[in-house]
Order: sequence, then C-alpha cells, then structure tokens
Amino acid sequence: MTRAGLLTAALLAMALAGCAGGGSGPRKPAAVAARPTFRPAAPAKPRPAGLVVPEVMAPAGLAGVIGAPASALTARFGQPRIDLAEGDARKLQFAGPTCVLDIYLYPLAAAAEPTATHVAARLRQGGAPAEPGACLREVEQR
Repeated sequence: MTRAGLLTAALLAMALAGCAGGGSGPRKPAAVAARPTFRPAAPAKPRPAGLVVPEVMAPAGLAGVIGAPASALTARFGQPRIDLAEGDARKLQFAGPTCVLDIYLYPLAAAAEPTATHVAARLRQGGAPAEPGACLREVEQR
C-alpha cells in the first residue's frame, strides 16, 4: 500500500473510532436543570344530560327564516352551497351575487327537529358584515 493509502486508511479508522463511542462515559452537564413534573390533564367535565337551548335572534327582516326547519329553507332558497351538521346543530349556507348568508339551526327541545335560530350575513368580497335582511332578499331572488 502506498503512503497516501495508509494515511487515508488511518484517518478513516480514527473517524470510525470516534463514532464508536468509548471514552470516559456519558457527559454530564455542569448544572442539571430541574425537570418539570408530569401532571396528567384534568379529566374532562361531563356534558350536562339536558338540552342546552340556544338564544333565538329576532331581528326585523328575517320573518319566515327564524324558526323554520331546513326543509322550508331549502324550498325557499334552493340547494345550499354548504350543508354542515355537527351533533344536533346544522349550518346551511346560501350565496347571492354580493353576499353570503349563513343560517344556523338548533333543536329547541329534546328530540325536536332543528330550526333556524341565528342568521349571519357577510359580503362575498372582503367578508365585511352585511345586513341579513338585504342578503336574504338577494339570495331569494337568485
């Protein structure tokens, strides 16, 4: 073997020996910081067995919407753009040329059909709040 080959082999052997460990054992930090004590999360509070009745909004211009079931809303406004259900709640979203109308439905009694309890409207461009009654009329005309 040439001198350059021996030198390369020796350097490679030293590099591998460094990876293999050895030495005087694991290093210990000069000052060991106190570790936080593990505390399990508090158990989840059980949900009340009774029905939580939502507050029903009653602004002017929403007659025929608040209190209506989903079937009446889809008959009036057509197929919703979004129909999202979570638990016993439901959201129907309708869109007009300039606004988006979100109608939230909740049951008002145990085992009752969800009805519209809240309406929110916003502009399609920029998402600024819109007047719900005007948006409702716009969606209805499409």
